[in-house]
Amino acid sequence: MLSRLAVSNLAVVERAEAEFAPGLNVLTGETGAGKSVLMGALELVIGGRADSSVVRDGAKEARVEAVFDLAASGTNRRRIAEILEDAGLDDGDALVVRRTVGANGGGRVWINDCASTVATLRKIGAILVDIHGPRANQSILEERFQRSSLDSYGNVDAAAYAAAWAELAGCRDAIARLEAAENAEDEIDLLKFQTSELEEAALEPEDDGLAERHAAAAHAGEIVEAANEITEALGGDEGVTSLLAHIRSRIHSIERFFPDAAEWAGDTDDIAVRADELSRSVADAASRIDADPEELARMDARLAVVNRLKRKYGAADVSALLSVLETKKARLGELERRGVRLEELRRDEARLAAQAEALGATLRSARAKAGRQLAKTVTGTLRALGFAQAKFAVSVEAAAPSRTGCDRVEFVFEPNPGESARPLASIASSGEAARVMLAIKGALAEHDGTDLLVFDEIDANIGGETGRAVGEKMRGVARHHQVIAITHLPQSAIFGSRHLVVSKSVSGGRTRTAIRAVDGEERLKEIARMLGGGAAALDHARRLAAGE
Repeated sequence: MLSRLAVSNLAVVERAEAEFAPGLNVLTGETGAGKSVLMGALELVIGGRADSSVVRDGAKEARVEAVFDLAASGTNRRRIAEILEDAGLDDGDALVVRRTVGANGGGRVWINDCASTVATLRKIGAILVDIHGPRANQSILEERFQRSSLDSYGNVDAAAYAAAWAELAGCRDAIARLEAAENAEDEIDLLKFQTSELEEAALEPEDDGLAERHAAAAHAGEIVEAANEITEALGGDEGVTSLLAHIRSRIHSIERFFPDAAEWAGDTDDIAVRADELSRSVADAASRIDADPEELARMDARLAVVNRLKRKYGAADVSALLSVLETKKARLGELERRGVRLEELRRDEARLAAQAEALGATLRSARAKAGRQLAKTVTGTLRALGFAQAKFAVSVEAAAPSRTGCDRVEFVFEPNPGESARPLASIASSGEAARVMLAIKGALAEHDGTDLLVFDEIDANIGGETGRAVGEKMRGVARHHQVIAITHLPQSAIFGSRHLVVSKSVSGGRTRTAIRAVDGEERLKEIARMLGGGAAALDHARRLAAGE
């Protein structure tokens, strides 16, 4: 959910800030006051294209900042967390985005106070915000979104097909690898040499400790000398043991008239035990060091072999070398019996292709059924939104099998009888397109995961009962999403749960924009202004608010 949007030096807006609430937020105000500039600012903070021409005259840069509350975003919260983690950015329940656009070109992006990129911003924006109107950040125009939305709407289960396709794709990958190696005698010869080389080395996991054992053997004299000095210092006549015995004697001499000394005696005994254990440990370790010159030479040769193989095969340790050996043996076996294996795989491919085709046909049938139901629902809503003769349809046509099915899903719109249905992206009028989107979003409201929907002048060129129907539908969608609507229509604006008024003033020869939230009587006055002003308009506004 968008909780705050702040703008400075963007077009006609010198400085403005708006706070948004859950539900339906409406923005109203006179033409040219800066409402669309605010939507342009929102588009910037979700990765929209930046142009230096948007910087206010005389300013060095434009700046926008948005705060999104992710606490209740569910799945989107996890998806955004993954994007932030991949980008090395801090995560949290609040997402703070800042972006600047320089008057001389260029700009910067910060996400949660860390420098970032527009590409990361676009990934996040595609999850959080969908804008419908003159601007385009409309995921619903994408075939991928239309297909997944249809599946969600109709509870279409594509899991069986997806599993079958994955199995078929894996089989085809294996065939492609073997076919590419049809004449790979050179690879077979190389693999034979490499596996032979690694097997002859007779590597064992214990070889990973060879370097340490070699170092100990190479410095055996120094280690034994140091060990002897340590054990002597711990247990000799003038060593730690003798010193502790003297300390213990002195403690006992005062223990009868100073009780605290009893605790010292216990600590001294503990130190004596630990000193004795240390002496035995040092002596035992030193006794295991093999200073035999022949053994050292053997380790020298063995270490040279291991290090050479690690360098050659890019392995960090012997365990990795053993893994390399197993991989190469498997590949060699696959190539040596590739003829037989290809026959097996091709039989598997035919069986899996038939299985995927059958499941794809079932999936296509389920999507077509869901499409008919969605089309009926959306068409009914369109009638209420002023499209008396329009039709909405979902085209589910057979297509080449792919990861998502054996069909192509497309939402199409027929504005008038006799006109051919056309894809949503080809609807020319932005207001018309936005109302179609509203009808679709209304039907998909419970299945569309986008947090924020923005409708920019969705009610352009309509009025009366149609405008009221638009407002009611936006309020309905706002039960499942946060909605921001820019509107000039009082019949729509009256349904907002939060009403923001954008106004402009002129001071010192410059236009300035301000935003304020209105409610109660002040809100009624704004509705009255939209109705034309005057006492009659105020009375009309009261009736609209009362649902009359």
